[in-house]
Amino acid sequence: MRVPLSWLREYVDLPADAAPEDVLAALVSVGFEEEDVHRFELAGPIVVGEVLEFVEEPQSNGKTIRWCQVDVGAEQGGVRGIVCGARNFFVGDKVVVTLPGAVLPGPFPIAARKTYGHVSDGMIASARELGLGDEHSGILRLVELGIDAPVGTDAIALLGLDDVAVDINVTPDRGYALSVRGVAREYAHATGAAFRDPGATAAAEVALSDDSAFAVAVDDTAPIRGRAGATEFVARIVRDVDPTKPTPAWMVARLTLAGIRSLGILIDITNYVMVELGQPIHGYDLDKLQGGITVRRATVGEKLETLDGKVRDLDPEDLLITDASGPIGLAGVMGGGTTEMTDATRNVLIEAATFDTVSIARTARRHKLPSEASRRFERGVDPAIPFVAAARVAELMAAYAGGTDTRAGGALNSTFETRGVELPKPFVAALIGVEYTESEIVAALEMIGCTVDEHDASWTVSPPSWRPDLTDRWTLAEEVARIEGYDRIPSVLPLPPSGRGLTPAQQGRRRVSDALAAAGYVETPSFPFTTAEHNDLHGSPSGEHLPSVKLANPLDGQAPFLRRSLVPGLLQVAHRNLSRGFTDLALFETGAVFLPEPGVRYGTSFVPPLAVRPDAATLAELDASIPPQRRHVAVLLTGHLIAKQPGQAAVAASLADALDAVRTIASAAGVSIDVAQGERKALHPGRTGVLSVGDTEVGYVGELLPAVAEASDLPGRVVIAEVDLDLLLQLAGERVVAASLSGFPAATQDVSVVVGDDVPAAYVRQALVEGAGELLESLRLVDDYRGTGLADGTKSLTFALRFRAADRTLTAAEATDAKLAGVAAASARFGAVLRE
Repeated sequence: MRVPLSWLREYVDLPADAAPEDVLAALVSVGFEEEDVHRFELAGPIVVGEVLEFVEEPQSNGKTIRWCQVDVGAEQGGVRGIVCGARNFFVGDKVVVTLPGAVLPGPFPIAARKTYGHVSDGMIASARELGLGDEHSGILRLVELGIDAPVGTDAIALLGLDDVAVDINVTPDRGYALSVRGVAREYAHATGAAFRDPGATAAAEVALSDDSAFAVAVDDTAPIRGRAGATEFVARIVRDVDPTKPTPAWMVARLTLAGIRSLGILIDITNYVMVELGQPIHGYDLDKLQGGITVRRATVGEKLETLDGKVRDLDPEDLLITDASGPIGLAGVMGGGTTEMTDATRNVLIEAATFDTVSIARTARRHKLPSEASRRFERGVDPAIPFVAAARVAELMAAYAGGTDTRAGGALNSTFETRGVELPKPFVAALIGVEYTESEIVAALEMIGCTVDEHDASWTVSPPSWRPDLTDRWTLAEEVARIEGYDRIPSVLPLPPSGRGLTPAQQGRRRVSDALAAAGYVETPSFPFTTAEHNDLHGSPSGEHLPSVKLANPLDGQAPFLRRSLVPGLLQVAHRNLSRGFTDLALFETGAVFLPEPGVRYGTSFVPPLAVRPDAATLAELDASIPPQRRHVAVLLTGHLIAKQPGQAAVAASLADALDAVRTIASAAGVSIDVAQGERKALHPGRTGVLSVGDTEVGYVGELLPAVAEASDLPGRVVIAEVDLDLLLQLAGERVVAASLSGFPAATQDVSVVVGDDVPAAYVRQALVEGAGELLESLRLVDDYRGTGLADGTKSLTFALRFRAADRTLTAAEATDAKLAGVAAASARFGAVLRE
């Protein structure tokens, strides 16, 4: 809302030296947001001049210029020669002259310059050049504005161009502030300055003396929320107007600063009163109306040509202004073209009404037709102001358009009653956290216009007509806090109750993410949407078709399914990075995958009402409509893990690096993961591993098939791993404090066993661990040999073992016995024999 300060001074005592920043600071203190300060971007000398004579001189380019002699006053150098291309002024006219040194909006500096064979010592200005409008109507003649000022008078002050407007953001619940009246009231609240309310005009002064001169009716057969579309409606007749009269310069300046373009005296007056009082006004050419006015809903098939020249198909919910010919306006949004005021208008019917907020909001959005009027109506206008506003428009049309206020017309006036709100006395202090006194609460509420009736333990508060947002004790408490000052509210950080924090699962997920990031991986969250083909390829162990959840309103019609795996998202991220020249990638993502159960239908069309807390049965129904969601973690590597550098050849990312990432995940989760050879449809058959914790499978690791990588536009080797993170953390259980390290030395031994080449090394390792017992501290595979010296169909696996006791130094014999116990266990299970 942009408010010129000269206008604001008419309704509140503003200090003479008040700067725009001071006014904004005061308004910010009562809850508004500062937006900007608007000025006419021009500087003097700009003065009133009189055209003494001119000579018309045709030019070779076909243009005719006038070489003018203009008197600008003795203080400005007397008579000056000025070249002007306009031809709408005459000898003896007083005009606005911008002298050398002046700056016009643009910025456009003025200087004496030679043109068309003369030195033009200034410029005769148009309204457009002064920033008073966009009309290209030629030179601004002061006689057309009804101004007769002495030569040499400062034109900036004369035309109101020295005014300045403050701009504030008005929240939707405070529509009363979309007016000079409302902003002036808020400034008075902030500073204590005296406020003069034009809405307090006595009813007798603004009432119609004859309310039967024009028929007005409301026939709302389909009210929304049980409320009629119009509750107040006044139609006031002004006769014998002259629409060609100029709009006063001060009015044009104020409207321009308020962000409204001047469109002629009649429309300017209706806009002026709308900004002044917050009541949208519409003017009709009375002679174009057929019969009286009826406010009703549209019927199926009706059309209306609005003032913007568009023919609109009407909806049965649209609220219309109609006469005997049919629709003549969209109520509260925009008038119709058939009854608009023009330069031929002689008699005007002024309309001021109160329309239902919901009806206006829906109509404006349905027709994509926001307007200054709908902006105010949908936020709620003061139902006590329509008669005042209509009288104000009539007064201005009589004063500046030569009309006669007949004080006749038609009216629909309903009694406006506000519902009292019960406000317990301790409530405000308890809610806001400030010990307000009872007198402070009452004073704050009365300051904003409420009527307060006191009882023993409470007050009954009746909000004013212009505050429809004050509906309960909470909104009243907010007003007290606003008026008394937000700076009184202490800044106190709440203390979290003990025992509340991240859950063990949340802590585990964070540990895993932090560990991968510390290991050099970059987290790349992606959308959880994919195709059915990718779900089948990456979301099932063998690539068979499993059920997926299809969205009813997908963001991308080509990817309408919820993902069963994180890998498709990582492949998309890798492709995007490769296309931008980033070839060495180490990516990871943690997120939900969606694993619907076969035969179960998910989704629901039932949406519980917003104002009602769902009961247990409703929540259970909503939960059942969602497929099971598991949190996974996945990694992807491609390109070089180590870049080429002096003394170091480039090292490509390999399956071993993906296995290291798996070990990083396992370490952060607090478990030990075993790897066994396996198969998946999207992975290389000889380079795929199944990840297990004990006997429970938790994920997989492997290298993408070249064809799969190529289909994703990923050249070269791509290795991936994906783990069910929820399951991993569940298997880890609660983390315990790590045991103290033993101070005794370790005993190391190696062992090589021969087994069938179809026996996974992980199975042999597990047997060795279980057979060796508690003395075994670590065991790792160091060699897998197949070839000369071994029987066909066998392989030799070499393991490095480390033994340690917590209470003593182990002997070589003790370590050997433990190793052989492990070999015995492997022999019993897989026929393993020591390699000679």
